[in-house]
Amino acid sequence: MDGKETAAKRLKAEDVEVTVEEVTAEESVANNGISAVMPGWFSEISPMWPGEAHSLKVEKILFQGKSDYQNVLVFQSMTYGKVLVLDGVIQLTERDECAYQEMITHLPLCSIPNPKKVLVIGGGDGGVLREVSRHPSVEQIDICEIDKMVVDVSKQFFSDVAIGYEDSRVTLHIGDGVAFLKNATEGTYDAIIVDSSDPIGPAQELFEKPFFESVARALRPGGVVCTQAESIWLHMHIIEDIVSNCRQIFKGSVNYAWTTVPTYPSGVIGFMLCSTEGPAVDFQHPVFNIDEDESSNKSNGPLKFYNSEIHSAAFCLPSFAKRVIESKLAN
Repeated sequence: MDGKETAAKRLKAEDVEVTVEEVTAEESVANNGISAVMPGWFSEISPMWPGEAHSLKVEKILFQGKSDYQNVLVFQSMTYGKVLVLDGVIQLTERDECAYQEMITHLPLCSIPNPKKVLVIGGGDGGVLREVSRHPSVEQIDICEIDKMVVDVSKQFFSDVAIGYEDSRVTLHIGDGVAFLKNATEGTYDAIIVDSSDPIGPAQELFEKPFFESVARALRPGGVVCTQAESIWLHMHIIEDIVSNCRQIFKGSVNYAWTTVPTYPSGVIGFMLCSTEGPAVDFQHPVFNIDEDESSNKSNGPLKFYNSEIHSAAFCLPSFAKRVIESKLAN
């Protein structure tokens, strides 16, 4: 297919059909303004990180669509494999998604003994489900994702990530995560993982105090939550608010951890880990070494990033971030 031709490609997943255009990188740049820098490159530009942009060379546009909530893009990059983009912001790449998916899942689940009921809010790509399914004690995995197009596109283009949906313990709920939690029975879950995008658009409510109150109510005593908590290099003002809210709501342990993800803004992303009042939770020292456990689900392949050593190291913060976060925890 040359640069002047387009071929309609029909994606069908479950009961949804989406017609998309398959185009060359150069044509997409010219017609849709994907890159503000140069032809053939995707540049991630956002008011969430003013004055900077991370760029990837685009080999081919695989999918472009607009759901009821956001613009969805998938492209083949030169160095990071396929890339999923929502509203112009990279959500995952095949090369480095493991650093995020494994850490946001195993930091909370390896910190408590024998979790049985787990809820995932967001995470429509299925990567967190893939990681939760490694835990042999888990009996029930609920996921609430607002955007069905994200689920369908992930199953089509990221099969190694969306494999999590194939686990029989998984129940998918398409809908608003805020409403889902409000309707959840009190004390239902051992762990809740909030895999949200940045606090703009459909994910904004997932960073606000009423949402955290709903999370705490849905957790059992000593239950844990792990939520995406932005970058210490770019968003300390947001992190301060998250820490303050969590300190007021969660009467157990409140901790901040971080990991490296090269294609995320500033190359790092953080996690807020909290527990409700009840059995004590020491997040910094895992009670389950999933990387050494023979009964863990190995059908999804070996862990690529997480291990018990990096678990503990994730809570070691740079001095500037440590001072700010500890001051908020002390209030």
